[in-house]
This record gives sequence, structure tokens and C-alpha cells, in this order.
Amino acid sequence: MGSSSYDFANETVIVTGGSSGIGRAVARRFGDAGATVLVADIRESPKGDADRPPTHERIERDGGSAAFVETDVSDPAALDAVVEAAREFGGVDVMVNNAGVFRGGPFLDIDAETFDTVYETNARGVFAGSQAAAADMVDRGVAGSVINTASISSEYAQVNHAAYDPSKAAIMMLTRVAALECTRHDIRVNAVAPGPIETQINAETESQSGVDDSGLKKPNPMGRRASPEEIAGAYLFLASDDASFITGHMLYADGGHAIY
Repeated sequence: MGSSSYDFANETVIVTGGSSGIGRAVARRFGDAGATVLVADIRESPKGDADRPPTHERIERDGGSAAFVETDVSDPAALDAVVEAAREFGGVDVMVNNAGVFRGGPFLDIDAETFDTVYETNARGVFAGSQAAAADMVDRGVAGSVINTASISSEYAQVNHAAYDPSKAAIMMLTRVAALECTRHDIRVNAVAPGPIETQINAETESQSGVDDSGLKKPNPMGRRASPEEIAGAYLFLASDDASFITGHMLYADGGHAIY
């Protein structure tokens, strides 16, 4: 991963969905920057690649400090538990709500159970994680940063995304509302909106929806997908002092898709 220009020594960072994809890259970058990282995920090993070392072990191998906390973000109590676990390391300073799922299907065919499954993870999980982390920061009287993983799907509709796109749109508005209310506590709340990324969830999205990047209204101007590592820096920036006057913002990391 290489060294980081940011310094998060003596800070504790929770990354949900940190076992794979964007979450794994973000967790490792925070580890490189000196943070203690709690990898909160429903599984310890990367999905579909059990031969790769778990994220927390890789961070420790690289000289960092990390731990794994089994967490199902669709259960608010589980998010309370991972924030409580962070108190063993001084309390959460940065909360990255990244965990997400995709279930595809046409609008006329998708059932309520599928819709609820996506919403419970993608939208309610972000709500519960943001709330639990912010409450802990307020209780401890510290400034902090909450960063949510939204998507270009927060604003751009795609076919067969009747559950996923609305769940990501909810994250966009939740980020703004939480930012508005948390500023008086010196807590900043922002979001990163990735475009097409080379991750397992994107592979599942294409498989289930039958739509690849060509299903977007237009491809991104850069004409390619990003690696998770290319996206991770956006999270460190939003958590850093360089972003001290930024809150309620959705940072597009989409190869320029949003500009045309």
C-alpha cells in the first residue's frame, strides 16, 4: 500500500465492510497512517478470496494496529457494540460506514423482502452507525468525523436497481441531515460517492442486474473503472484536518461521471 502523507496516530477508526473491496483499502490506508483500525464486518476473510489474509492481520503485518469485530450492520445493536469496542482503544474518532449489499431486479418484480434487505444494510446501517459513533463522540466531548459510502447511484438511476439506488440516495440525504445537526458538537459528516470500481459488489451488481457500466446514462470521461486503492484517499482526506471546514459534502470519486 505504501506510506501515507496523513497522520492519524492516537486515533481510532472503525471501518464497516472492511474485509474486502473499498473498505479493505480504506482500512489499510488508515493503518498506514498510524490509526488503530477496527475492521467491522460480517466476515473476517475477504469475500470470495479466503486465501488472502484478513484485513486486520494485514494491517498488523505492515506494522499497524488493528482488530476485527464481527458486525452485521443491519442490526443496530451490533453497531452499538462495535462503537463500544472502540472504547478499549480510547473511543472512536473516525467512523467509516462503508458496508453495503446489492440485490437486483426490475421495479415491477422486486419484492418487499428484497427491498427491505438492501435498505436495512445500506441505509439503516449507515444511520445506526453514524448515530452510534456520533453519540459516543458527544459523550466523550471530542471532535470527530463520520464518512459514509454513498454512490453515483445516489443521484443517477439505473435499470434493475429498484432497491439499491434508493438506498444510496437515502445515504446522501442522511449525510446532509446528520451534518447539519452535528456541527454544534464539532462532528463533521461527509460521504464519498464512488463510480464503477473493481470490487466484488460491482461484480454481483452486474451479475444480478444484467447491467454493466454501459447501463449508466454515460460512461465516465476517464473511460475505466478505479481500483479500491484509488478511492481510499478520499476517505483519509475527509477525515483529516485538511477537510476541517467541510461537512455535509458528497465527494464524487467517479472518474468525472457526475460532470457530464
